[in-house]
Amino acid sequence: MKTFKRLLLGALSLIVLLYPQTIDVYKRPVQVERSRDFDFIHYLIRLNIDIGSKAFKGRMTGTLRPLRDGLDTVVLDAEEFTAHEVSGEQGEPLAFEQAPGRLSVKLPRTFRHDEKYSFTVGYEGRDPKNGLRFYDASAERPAMVASDSWPYGVRHWFPCYDYPNDKTTSEIIATVATGNKVVANGRLVSVAEDKAAGTVTYHWLQDKPHSTYLIFLAAAPYAVVEDRLGAVPVNYWVYAQHAAQARRTYGKTPEMMAYFNSLFGYDYPWDKYDQVEVPFGGGAESTSATAMGERVIVDERAEIDFPSLGIVSHELAHQWWGDLVTLRTWSEAWINESFATYCDYLYFEHALGPDEGAINLLNKKNAYLQEARERYIRPIVFDRYESPSNVFDSHSYPKGALVLHMLRFILGDEAFFRTLSAFLHEHDFDVADTHDFRKAVKTVTGQNLDWFFEQWLYKPGHPVFEVSSDWDKTAGMVRLRVRQVQDRSRGIPVYRMPVRIGIVTENSTQSHQVWIEDEDEVFEFQEAARPLLVRFDDGHFLLKELIFSKSPEELLFGLQRDDVIGRIEAASALARLAKENGMREALKAAAEKDPFWAVRESALRALSQSGERALVSFFKNRCSDTHSRVRTAALSALGEFRQPGMAAFFSKHFRQERSYLAQAEALKALGKTGDPAAEAFLKEAEKIPSFRNIIRDAAQQALKSLSGD
Repeated sequence: MKTFKRLLLGALSLIVLLYPQTIDVYKRPVQVERSRDFDFIHYLIRLNIDIGSKAFKGRMTGTLRPLRDGLDTVVLDAEEFTAHEVSGEQGEPLAFEQAPGRLSVKLPRTFRHDEKYSFTVGYEGRDPKNGLRFYDASAERPAMVASDSWPYGVRHWFPCYDYPNDKTTSEIIATVATGNKVVANGRLVSVAEDKAAGTVTYHWLQDKPHSTYLIFLAAAPYAVVEDRLGAVPVNYWVYAQHAAQARRTYGKTPEMMAYFNSLFGYDYPWDKYDQVEVPFGGGAESTSATAMGERVIVDERAEIDFPSLGIVSHELAHQWWGDLVTLRTWSEAWINESFATYCDYLYFEHALGPDEGAINLLNKKNAYLQEARERYIRPIVFDRYESPSNVFDSHSYPKGALVLHMLRFILGDEAFFRTLSAFLHEHDFDVADTHDFRKAVKTVTGQNLDWFFEQWLYKPGHPVFEVSSDWDKTAGMVRLRVRQVQDRSRGIPVYRMPVRIGIVTENSTQSHQVWIEDEDEVFEFQEAARPLLVRFDDGHFLLKELIFSKSPEELLFGLQRDDVIGRIEAASALARLAKENGMREALKAAAEKDPFWAVRESALRALSQSGERALVSFFKNRCSDTHSRVRTAALSALGEFRQPGMAAFFSKHFRQERSYLAQAEALKALGKTGDPAAEAFLKEAEKIPSFRNIIRDAAQQALKSLSGD
């Protein structure tokens, strides 16, 4: 084989932390955990909701216990509604004062810390901009109302102490026009219809404590598709027109629940689990009732490219991570989101196999690295924010999930999952923070991993490893030099971590574990035969960027014999050699025959960078691949040739294709042909309804390309 210069594996992400940061997160204000004088025990919320006029009348009866002696005034969070009366336990009027954002209630006397007291607030509101959202009827949805309580939305539809460090039981009695159904947290106590008034009243009781932002309500003429896991009802509340898609979208929920029950060693803790279609967002966990955006619903074709597996498993995992055990303060967002994000990976791997799991983790890593490149780096546990939404980002979601994966690697599976179970049991129906979790690790495993938490949770950034290897034939030794080259000017540490080194020869495959402790280290491994492949971080456990010089021969071997991530990386690195005969044929073989779709896709994208017209016929053949992402990559490559003569091919493929993504790519490729005859076809395609309007948007983009815009 012709000899080439060594190529940098991972060079596209070379020293990412030298990229400019567009946001200085350290200029944001420091936030601290909110103090309180009382502990709410229970909220009873009675609501009369007029969906048509977007108005509501409410009565909130709150039962609390003082946390200090001498409590004589209770200050509640209250926005976008007007309180008109407050009464005590015997119905006697209580003095109150409402100011922007707060409602102060004067208690009838001073109370000690060991007493309880209940009072009732009567109030009313109309069309609030936050917290309780009203929607007009449209072609997409019926007229309806749904709460949007996270992070401070509950205070917009009933007065309360609205911060996650107070857990309370709750009860909702909601009256709406007949024809609607009301869903809320907990178990359904009763449904009562008043035919004379034309109303129906639903009574829901959540008798296990949860935080206020997890209190949920929605009312609409829902279709309820019933399911269950053993004695636990598992129901899907969807718009009537989506009833046929409900099981396709949510039907794996009982299986997921059984898996998580076993994995966590803690059975699902609530009375039931509802997934409720709403007009906003993707998914928003609430105790026993998760709000699911209407864009989550998939039809048979959308399921090809946009399966709901990830969001359904993520939101279900929140019933343990976030709802059962809840972050003490918003700066601890990872307690909710990193754990739930890691759980959706765990289910992916369980349901679809290790290769799909590996791609899931790779996508999480890339999402975090994009934020690190383009926006900012920060510690995962971070108390600087203007709004809690600031810390619900790719540090709290994917980076934290990857940190948990590393912790699992260090502890081992048995100790890791035993720690998770112990943490859940220790802090169930309560709030917790990183110190609590760190303590659980010590208690369960006996290991002091303070160093791990310090560098990964309390420091920003991640390691950038520059690795080189050589083989000393005389000594029979592989030498590996590992340097940490991350920019340390912003508090990024030198990392201490175990790492596995894989060495593959003609006769053996070995994996050695070493500890990285310094900026610059050399490791030696006895090896009599020349390595065909040297892997740094065998198994891909570390969150890192890697600069590792590889010869074309080693990359070619990796393309054919490495694990799925290694094969993808090798294909990408070989892109610059795609015009060389040996490399071109190897990439073509990978694009056609590799057993995993993501490798075939990566090889196709590498080949497309050559721009060789001789590959047109090959790309056309790959448009019949069994996986839609590979077909999409092939169509994208063909589109870049911008050949008017291919317009008929793209039109035909659009008509035959089942995947929305591949159809959209066929339209975009058609626009790049410049064939004026394609305009009528594209305008017709623009009218075709599709999931998330993918076809319409692609047709519009193609029309712009066609016109030269």
